[in-house]
Formats: sequence, C-alpha cells, structure tokens
Amino acid sequence: MNNKDSAGTNFKWVGKRTRRPDGPDKVTGRARYGDDMIVPGMLHAKILRSPHAHAKILSIDTSKARAFKGVKAVVTSADIPDHPLTKPPYGPIITDFHDISCNVLAREKVLYDGHAIAGVAATSERIARAAIKLIEVEYEVLPHVLDPLEASKPDAPVLHDHQYTHGVDPEPEKPSNVFRVVTGGRGDVEKGFAGADIIVEREFSSQPVHQGYIEPQACIATASEDDSVELWTTTQGHFVIRAFCARLLNMDMARIRVTASEIGGGFGGKNNIYAEPVAIRLSQMTGRPVRMVMSRSEVFRATGPASGTHTRIRMGAKKDGTITAAEVDIYNQAGAFKGSPVGRSIETFFSAYTIENIRASGYDVCVNRPKVAAYRAPGAPMAAFAAEGTINELASRLGMDAVDIRMKNAVREGDQSLSGIKYGQIGLLDVLEKVKSHEHYSAPLGPNQGRGFALGYWMHGGGLSSVSANLLDDGTIAVATGNPDIGGSRSSMRVMAAEELGIDIEMIKPIVADTGSMGYSHLTAGSRTTFATGMAVINAVREIIDKLRALAAKKWEIPVEEITWEAGQAETGRDGIKALSLKELAGMATKMGGPIAGHSEINAGGAGAAFSAQLVDVEVDPETGFVSPKRYTVFQDVGRAISPDYVEGQIQGGAVQGIGWALNEEYVYDDQARLQNTGFLDYRMPVASDVPMIDAVLIEVPNPNHPYGVRGVGEPPIISAPAAVANAVENAIGITMSSLPLSPPKVLNAIEQGQAEKD
Repeated sequence: MNNKDSAGTNFKWVGKRTRRPDGPDKVTGRARYGDDMIVPGMLHAKILRSPHAHAKILSIDTSKARAFKGVKAVVTSADIPDHPLTKPPYGPIITDFHDISCNVLAREKVLYDGHAIAGVAATSERIARAAIKLIEVEYEVLPHVLDPLEASKPDAPVLHDHQYTHGVDPEPEKPSNVFRVVTGGRGDVEKGFAGADIIVEREFSSQPVHQGYIEPQACIATASEDDSVELWTTTQGHFVIRAFCARLLNMDMARIRVTASEIGGGFGGKNNIYAEPVAIRLSQMTGRPVRMVMSRSEVFRATGPASGTHTRIRMGAKKDGTITAAEVDIYNQAGAFKGSPVGRSIETFFSAYTIENIRASGYDVCVNRPKVAAYRAPGAPMAAFAAEGTINELASRLGMDAVDIRMKNAVREGDQSLSGIKYGQIGLLDVLEKVKSHEHYSAPLGPNQGRGFALGYWMHGGGLSSVSANLLDDGTIAVATGNPDIGGSRSSMRVMAAEELGIDIEMIKPIVADTGSMGYSHLTAGSRTTFATGMAVINAVREIIDKLRALAAKKWEIPVEEITWEAGQAETGRDGIKALSLKELAGMATKMGGPIAGHSEINAGGAGAAFSAQLVDVEVDPETGFVSPKRYTVFQDVGRAISPDYVEGQIQGGAVQGIGWALNEEYVYDDQARLQNTGFLDYRMPVASDVPMIDAVLIEVPNPNHPYGVRGVGEPPIISAPAAVANAVENAIGITMSSLPLSPPKVLNAIEQGQAEKD
C-alpha cells in the first residue's frame, strides 16, 4: 500500500490508498442490491410493453388479465394522474411531468418499441408474465422516425401534435419533432473565417449507446393504510425519486420514504423513474408489498440510452495554428420525449479553447426511441468527437503537432467557457505538458498501428447536499449522507472526516441514509458528490470539533478560545492540563451537556473545470477491419485525489466505456424499429480481453474553492475517449472516420474504398 501523497502534502489520509469501507460486504455477497430485498407477503409485478415504435392506442382490454387466477391488480395510464405540459421558460434540464407520466405508462400513443402500457401484480412472477399476455391492446400503427436529422425535417412523422419548436424566430405554425434550439456564441464568425488560412468542414454521427450497468432496475413498494409508502429501489438519487413519485402520484412528499439499495452500476442511467410509480400504485390497490425487477431486454428497450447525434462542424485556423473561427450544428436525439443534453453539447465543443469567433447551435429532437437518460458526461463525448476530430485534421493539414495546436489555443486562468463561465485555477496546460513529455507520446508504432489523441473538458456539478455526523459514546463517528455510493464516495467521505478530526479512518462509519432521516441531497451525478457532499461532511465534522472544544473548555473551566484541536484531541497551552482525546470527550459528553452531533445542509458552489487528455494506440487488421487497442494513457487534472486508487478506477472505467462507444456499441433496429440487440450477447460491450491496461496519470491542480482542492473526476475520462480512439484508427489506416461505432465492417469498407481510389 502506497501512502505517499502525490501532491507532496503532509495529509494523514487524504491522498492515501485506504481500505474501501463497503468492500467486504460486496465481495462476500452480503451487500443488498435492488433485487435482494424480499418482504413477507409481497406480490410480483410485470409490465406489458409495446411491440410498435409509433402507434395510437385505440383500446386496452384488461378483463382477462384481471380474472386470471393469482392476479391481484392491473394498472394502466388511467390509474396514473396526468399533468399539464411544462411551459417556458425552460431550464437546462427539462422536467415535464406530463412527459414523465406518459413514459411511465403510455396514454394516447406508444412512442417506441418497449413503451410501457400496463402493469400487473400477481402472486408469482410466472403468473404475472402470463397475465400481461392476456391484456388485449388495439393499435393503429403510425410511421416512425429514428434518426435525429431525418426527424427534424418538415415531412418527418411527428410524435407530438402539441410540440412546437421553442427558441426560433419566427415562432413556428406547425408542430415539430424539434423541441428547441439552443445557441451559444461570441465574436464575428464570418470575419473569423475570412482571416483563416485553412478551413476544415466535416460531418460526424454517432448512435445511441446504453450505460450497460450490470444490475437491472429493481424496486419494492409497500403502501400502508395511513397512505404512507416505503420504497426500496436501486437509484442514484433517492431524494429525487421521492420528489418525482410524490409529484407524479399527487402525494404529500412526507408520505413517501425511499431507501436506496446498493447499486450495481448506474453511470447516469438510474437518475430517473420507470417502474417505481407503477409498483407504488399496485401496492396501494392491493394493500401488499409489490416487487418489480426489469429483465435485461426491458432495460435495453425501455430505459434511457445516451443520445445519438449528427453534427456539422467547420473550423478555421491561421498557418501558425491559431484557431480563428468555429461553428457547429448538432442534432441530439431526445428519444420519445423532449430533453436531450443539448446544452452540455454546446458547452463542450470549444470551451477548452480561446477561439474568438464561435457559433454553436443544438437541436433537441424527438424520435421513436426510449427517452434518453444521462450517461457519464451527457452530451459531451459526441461533441468532443466532432470538435477534437476537426482539430486533429487542422493540425495534420497544417503540419503541426496535435498537442502543440492545443497548447497554442488552450484556455488559461481568467478565460471564459462558451457559456461565460470564468475559469479560476485550472490545469489544462499542466495536462498538455505532461502528455508531451510522457514516453508514450513518442513511443514507436508497429505495422498497421496508429496513435490517437484528444482532449476533453467538463465543468462538474455542485448543488444541494445534506450530512449528519453523530459522535457515539465510544469515540466513533457515524457520518450519514444522502448520496448513494456509485464510485467510492463512502471512502472519500470517511477520508475527509478522519482528516479533519485527526483520527484513524476506522473510527468513521459512513452511512447512506434514507429520505426520512435527513435533509435533501441531490443526485449522485454530475461528478458532484465528493466535491459537494464532501464539503458538507467537512462542515458537519468541524461543527463536532467546535462542540468538543466547548466541552473541553467546560471541563477545564477555561475560555474556549484557548483550546485547539490537534491530532484527534483537545489541547491548550496552559501548563498542567493534559490533552483530552476524542474518545475521552465522547465518554463524558452525555454527562456534561448531552450528545454531540454536526449537521450541514448546503448548496455548494465553486465547482472547478476539469480537463482529461487521452493517448491511445490501436492496431487494425487490414483483412477484417477489426480494431485492437494496444496501449492507453489518460492524463487528467483531478484537483486532488482524495482516494487515488478510486480515482484511477474512475479514469480507467471511463476510458473502457469510451472504447466501447468508439468501436462496438450501438442500438440495432429492424425496419419496423424493433430493437434487435436486447442482451449483452448482442449488444457488444468491451470485456477485459478487448482492452489494454490503462495507465492513469493524475495531475493535481487543486480547486481553490474546496478545502481539499477537489474537482469532479468521474465524467471527464469518457469525454475524449471516442475521439482519441477514432483518431488512432484514422492514423492507422490513413482515412478519416466520422461515424461511430467504428465496427469491423465499417473500417474494412473504408480500407477497401481507400485502396480502390489509389488503384
């Protein structure tokens, strides 16, 4: 175990490699995930799903299912309250409860293959599966559209007759699949292009990809006679689940208590509600607990993937590499309902660069696919794929080094992102310099091999977090947070608490509390948890320290101002007074005033921009088009790595997912828009044999707005990964590649076309 802090500080725990507190339960199988909860008397629920991508629901007959032996209740959209459409102004994230209710159970129309129609609760899963087949639905099948560019055209089949494009002038008179157009820019783009010596224009496309979490969505709802509900669910944000279910079902929020199970992967895909309201309603109808677990097919057909995109981009530069202008249009698939991460796409394109003249437009487009969900830096990887691919081509045509052109145009402290965020202390130049000096950058390549490079930018989140820290009589401390642990946050919370108190980390017990036990905490998402919830942990522990100092002052009968807290004990400079340890003070607390606890409820600001650069070497088989990644190095400004091994794991995981996006993963539909690859055998995610060892180079430029310099680390490593892999393939075969995934048939076709052109 390496206990040397890479930043050269004298921290006792921060920056060290420590035992994971939840590790033993997870490796021994004691940890309880969503599917592990069993409640006496529970019913099993299943959902009937649409076989059509777009169709009117003419009628639903549930009589046979209701009469089936063992069936206790059936629900349709008639049992879920409808809500009015959200009206402008619209925020960056769209939360429309009309859309949510229609996604939970379809109303007038089904809008994608797998759209939920009705739910059945029965005494066994076998009976529930048989019962949903007895529900008779009459449809009028309608034309469908899957591609965002095609869906944006005036003659495309329209999903929602009430939807008119927002953010355009003049206001449209006809409904459209384009929900809104988001724009950003600065300077004079045409003037910038007029001053360019070289201009590159390209188009890029990508397909929807799924988060690929191993654990499917699962929940148990238990409704009581007093109208209260207890919900156990696998989620990244149980406070958000409570709020959504209460609003959707017109219930008082205090009547719903949500406990987050352990989570077997999420990556943004478990931020939303799917089966929870159906399970709650079935439990209310039957008076019994209702358990619902999705199959893998249901996960793929009915839960949100990342957006597929189509991008048109143009960039111009002078001969010395100065980028003078850039403009881009991106069409983001929202799925069946509005709300793609188009704003994050716009922010990602050019915010790492000091380009004076920029125009960016993003189109939020509805298509007949599942409603998209967040997936690790939502909207950013596909924006970086286009922007970084274009910059790499600029560098190639100018005869410049790929890192040098970025260093010339890189943002620095005091510069602004495209949305106007002013950068504080950032580590972009440190990252690029580390890349340039790393031996991987100049290592020799073999036959049919190519090296790729790309840069990614991410502004992580802050926001609402609550923490309760309780000192126990034996000197141990329970630290309760409201954020599910999806990436080692228990460890980082424990480390920061122990560092503040100056005690051994084993004296800290981190807990993920339910929604009835503490104040609101936002999602474990946006790379916010170690930053924002960690800040709340620090505040709560410091309150405990202040109370311990006050207790020591009372014991010693001296002013509290004379007491300091050092290395886990209260000290004073007065002669003859022996220091009191935390354990000693804890033992006397209840006898001298009462229990000691610390609390913090904050809206954390001061998030710091993070940058991740990636080098990847690939080998392409010229006879099959198969791409094998051979070497991979990620360089990332992590602010300060609270737990370096977990940070490295986050970086490696993001890179592996990026390899999957670049080379293998996509949704495959037939001509009726029915999903064909609904399992891991056909949806081709990378396995261990598909990827090389991934070297994580941690660059630590502390964020001055956090006590320990934290920046979000979970999302940056995926942003530049598809662009870096694609660039490596391009350099291996000598042909530009602009459509992901770069599957063997696609690469082989490019090789053969390139050879035919030479001949």
